[in-house]
Amino acid sequence: MIIVLDTNILISALIRDSVTREIIMSSGLDFRLPELSMHEIRKHKTMILGKSGLPESAYENTLNKLMEYVLLIPTEEIKEMLDDAKKIMLHIDPNDVVFLAAAMAYPSAIIWSDDRHFERQKKVAVVKTEQLFRMFYKA
Repeated sequence: MIIVLDTNILISALIRDSVTREIIMSSGLDFRLPELSMHEIRKHKTMILGKSGLPESAYENTLNKLMEYVLLIPTEEIKEMLDDAKKIMLHIDPNDVVFLAAAMAYPSAIIWSDDRHFERQKKVAVVKTEQLFRMFYKA
């Protein structure tokens, strides 16, 4: 099973050593992130540094370590799905078209997001952090 990460999941893992970071780094699941989303991570770097209290070098090290467990999805692999995903997400959240397109590009892929608006689309299953935590740590 492929799990497409919403950018906020990766940002959460960058901000603090949390359950989210633990799941990414120790669950052994197949995590993927659209390469287009790396621009958003970079755009929010100052906010992440402020909230995390990390010096820039620790931020870079943490991002690099997390990306050892996350495969970037090349834009070419999701191009065919972008129009269909846009039709579905346009009135929900146009910024999240890329995540739905990425999940649609792989059979049995799901999206990991804590954003409630993803529940308004019915094309791809969505899992929340709490669900993943219970699934793998039997909490």
